[in-house]
Amino acid sequence: KKHHDMKIVYSPMHGAGVRLVPASLKKFGFTNVIMVKEQAVIDGDFPTVESPNPEERKTMAMAIDLAAKEGADLVLATDPDSDRIGVALRNKKGEYVLLNGNQTLVLLLSYQLTRWAERGELDGNQYVVKTIVTSQMANAVADHFKVKCYDCLTGFKYIGEQIKLFEEAREKNGGKLDHKKGAYEYEFGFEESYGCLVGTHARDKDAVVAVMALCEAAAYYKSLGKTLWDQMLEIYAKYGYYREALESITIPGAEGAEKIEAIIAGLRADIPQTIGEEKVIAMRDYRARIRTSLADGKQTQLLLPKSNVLYFELEGDGWCCVRPSGTEPKI
Repeated sequence: KKHHDMKIVYSPMHGAGVRLVPASLKKFGFTNVIMVKEQAVIDGDFPTVESPNPEERKTMAMAIDLAAKEGADLVLATDPDSDRIGVALRNKKGEYVLLNGNQTLVLLLSYQLTRWAERGELDGNQYVVKTIVTSQMANAVADHFKVKCYDCLTGFKYIGEQIKLFEEAREKNGGKLDHKKGAYEYEFGFEESYGCLVGTHARDKDAVVAVMALCEAAAYYKSLGKTLWDQMLEIYAKYGYYREALESITIPGAEGAEKIEAIIAGLRADIPQTIGEEKVIAMRDYRARIRTSLADGKQTQLLLPKSNVLYFELEGDGWCCVRPSGTEPKI
């Protein structure tokens, strides 16, 4: 509560967050929330942006410019249906740095687990869930707190499925937690595409609660004399320096769909020995549900459901994943 007067700039991107987010922050005691007025108008044409995607710097530009003018501590945005969150933090030079989804979610994960540990609420029966294309940095953070980290296929429905499975296991165990019997307690679920779920009130990503959690984290670290940017740098120093990049190739039309399938089929049939300068150690084929080691050709079964996804394990703990989009003509 001590730092609930910090300046927060928020944009709802012409969508549902215009009512939900300010009301929620007010309920949590945050008193200095500055809305981007031009983007606080509900409009399905999204007149102030090319695309209402908080992943893109140009989409966040209006909010960042306002934050620079106001000297804000934190820049936040939600996409129009308020399930994904965009975040920009001020660095030591006073510049606003737009975080990628992995950075935002690792910041939240680290904060949540730190606070639960401080309160003595972690006893080895807790778990978090992430998708296979989300940063392995999350696994390192979870390991540090002795919290189980489950990897699932891309799509929040798979995270929701894990919540259901562990709740059923807990019910079978008389409502008691016991990780030996699969009776875990869900803490956090997230994916690199800027979506997460804190708590079990929903089975999909929820940016309204994510905004509240990030503001709470910012207030907590400010009480320790740090900014969220300081904390991000400390997380890298503690758990390792992870870097991620996404390359989306659009190939429209029926011919495009065939070409995308041909690209994946070619990689499946002729496993590359290197990707860039990195040696490929193994390929996981989630459609065949087989992991193939390149050193000896040994094959092992994968436990996740079937999906047309190829995952290449590289030397030095690197990886590269290739998959078609489920909603767009992209690979």
